Amino acid sequence: MCDPKQFETDLRKYMTRREFGALAAGAGLSLMLPRAADALDIVEADVDIETPDGIADAHFAHPASGAHAAVLVWPDILGLRPAFRQMGRRLAESGYAVLTVNPFYRVQRAPVVSEGASFADEATRGIVLPMARALTPETHVTDASAFTEWLDGQSAVDSGRGMGTTGYCMGGPMVMRTAATRPDRIAAAATFHGSRLVMDDPASPHLLIPQMKAAFLIAIAESDDERDPEAKGILTRSFDASGLAAEIEVYDGTAHGWCPPDSSVHNQPQAERAWTRLLALFDSGLAG
Repeated sequence: MCDPKQFETDLRKYMTRREFGALAAGAGLSLMLPRAADALDIVEADVDIETPDGIADAHFAHPASGAHAAVLVWPDILGLRPAFRQMGRRLAESGYAVLTVNPFYRVQRAPVVSEGASFADEATRGIVLPMARALTPETHVTDASAFTEWLDGQSAVDSGRGMGTTGYCMGGPMVMRTAATRPDRIAAAATFHGSRLVMDDPASPHLLIPQMKAAFLIAIAESDDERDPEAKGILTRSFDASGLAAEIEVYDGTAHGWCPPDSSVHNQPQAERAWTRLLALFDSGLAG
């Protein structure tokens, strides 16, 4: 997950002085995502999903007609919020049935922080860090099973097609464990500035790659690569050894957290390039 000291260092390195001053003053930085010219009409709803640990709240968006490949989205450490609802809607407009979950449902329904909150704020960190640290590889697995099963039970989902999953920041390991837990369903997976994908630990997500069958996109922040330059090579070798296709790239000029539009370090050009690569992955990996 995010490291507070590293995040503050990245803020000063990757933001302009004017932007950092605006953030400190509480103005925040928020961008609207562009809408594709061929975007489909969609419907959306807040849904509740039964899991072994309680009722999880989530956002479900899908095209207004037909059945489509499903995508499970794991948010970053700030959880399910307007920015991720917007991202779910955008993906649904591209033809997918998208479930964006609240990973902190065991403690609180979404949103767990106020709109415009930033991980740069100490009070925000005080809310989300304890909830994030309470999640475990075991909760990742039980949640992945519950959410994929719920998706397969929806009329808007074509369960005959492979399922996709994406994750941001702390959602990266959740993507890896979802792909390993349900290799029969997860055909394409992507992580964006995923944290702790490679660790010197028996529970490291990368050790699960032999159990997976999905094609992968792993978009790495430049700041994360600077701190752990060996991780991309370990991931590449692990995917190669398992015979899985994986696009692994460091995105120049990006800090950890650059993809969501409400991020303090959002990099719009690179986030859009990562989005196009995600659509290409799903277009090929989740084809009917």
